Amino acid sequence: MSANSFGRVFTVTSFGESHGNAMGVVLDGVPPGITLHALDIQKELDRRRPGQSKITTQRKESDKVEILSGVFQNITTGSPIALLVRNSDIRSQDYESFKHLYRPGHADYTYEKKYGIRDWRGGGRASGRETVARVAAGAVAKKILLIEKITITGFSIEIAGIKAEKMDYTNIEKNDVRTPDTEKAELMVRAIDKARQSGDSVGGAVQAVVRGCPPGLGDPVFDKLDALLSHALMSIGGVKGIEFGCGFSCTKMRGSMYNDPFYKDGERIRTRTNNCGGILGGISTGEDIIMRVAIRPPASILVSQDTVDSKGQESKIEVKGRHDPCIVPRVVPVIEAMVAITILDCLLFQKMYKGEE
Repeated sequence: MSANSFGRVFTVTSFGESHGNAMGVVLDGVPPGITLHALDIQKELDRRRPGQSKITTQRKESDKVEILSGVFQNITTGSPIALLVRNSDIRSQDYESFKHLYRPGHADYTYEKKYGIRDWRGGGRASGRETVARVAAGAVAKKILLIEKITITGFSIEIAGIKAEKMDYTNIEKNDVRTPDTEKAELMVRAIDKARQSGDSVGGAVQAVVRGCPPGLGDPVFDKLDALLSHALMSIGGVKGIEFGCGFSCTKMRGSMYNDPFYKDGERIRTRTNNCGGILGGISTGEDIIMRVAIRPPASILVSQDTVDSKGQESKIEVKGRHDPCIVPRVVPVIEAMVAITILDCLLFQKMYKGEE
């Protein structure tokens, strides 16, 4: 299986299966001399960790990270960093009864057609548990970006059709759905719980904002910054769409309304509006990079569905096990991680291009 690596300078290689011994990631291209503690990574993994509330999967994993290489006395050495998170609460027997059935909405059928074999225990590499590796890698990327005063904030902007309106970022980590709107948070939780009680699931959308990104990142024509971010975010299971700035609403606008006027602000060139979402011609403008990501309802539901088995025989299936009725809150740190990985890779690439490193 190829395509398990991402990045050009800061490269991330993910490994492990949902019901295997462990999940892990190898990072190459991390600059030497960066202070890095296991706690820097753990605090991000804890945000993604299962079993956080009644509206998430009840799989119990500590997700404790182990730094295997590339760090000496809490300082990065410049060599590859290997991070490992062991699996502990595995119940493969939950999948035994339908290991020959193709679960609707899952990658069972496509994986088997591509490779001739599939890991039916929780979906193997197609499981959302693979994102452990992404979040661990993203924690390292965030630490390096913070030195450059670049920050990334993600939050649930919509769940089950309920949209956040009040943008108080201090509230994001204070509610189970990670939304800045505390009034809408309660409604979102109710909608998720209602779907859970009926054995169903709901989707939503996550917004991510990059602050402090310098102008000039991104490499046309095929490695435009928005193209690379789209690649990174669309590689996350459950992501079905992405938009930047005003996004699809630009289809209703005239050019005179959409274009962002420039002005001089001291030594900086800025734009009075930010409809482009901080990217022009595939290159960062220096304004906030704003993106919204569409998240599908989780595929594992208790509702009876039509399917076929590996021999093509028609059947019914009710997916048992411990699953999220909505992955939006837990995917927030995953989206932040993939954005951080992409921005850092572009930043290091730009420094090489300019001969700064």
